[in-house]
Amino acid sequence: MAYDLEEQEKLDALRAWWDRYGTACAVLVFVVVTGVVGWRGWQWYEGHKANQAMGYFEALENAAQQEGDDAQARIKAASTTLRDDFPDSGYTPRGILVAAESLQRQGDLDGAREQLEWLVANSADPSFVPLARLRLAGVLLELKQYDKALAQLDPAPESFAGLYADRRGDILFAQGKHEEAKAAWQTALETLGADPVAQIVQLKIDALNEA
Repeated sequence: MAYDLEEQEKLDALRAWWDRYGTACAVLVFVVVTGVVGWRGWQWYEGHKANQAMGYFEALENAAQQEGDDAQARIKAASTTLRDDFPDSGYTPRGILVAAESLQRQGDLDGAREQLEWLVANSADPSFVPLARLRLAGVLLELKQYDKALAQLDPAPESFAGLYADRRGDILFAQGKHEEAKAAWQTALETLGADPVAQIVQLKIDALNEA
């Protein structure tokens, strides 16, 4: 009988504990389970989005290797989807650069300009912006929008200082400001050092000296 009373006391104590803490425990278990399921669901969702973005990037790359109106339309369509639906994806800035390069090569300068302007203003990864600005300055140079082209080069990021100075020289030369162009190219030459691009810059200076 003493054993039965002891067991009853334990059961009563357990019931009392459950009455006091049972709801909180159930809520805690629910929160933990929901959190685990939610985290796994979020991981699946992010992985799914990454795969979708990769698909559009690959479609854009394939279209960029072709030429013609149909290819340009597919490039712009894939680029628009990346920009609108996957602005934070790492594939998006890369896709924009590919799109702009292909459109510029095919003579759609306004299309290339629009791509690069979006990237400069909206890139989720700031490391792509200096290159986008450099290429945008080149497109604006081809469009003869010299002041806008120069504006893209100011200020010059330290890691791109030589390339920015070279592009500045190109723009100034196109404006007929040969002495200023030479000074910019000289700055580029000094900044680039052993970079192979320096050889091209030297050729520009030599050609200007011989003119």
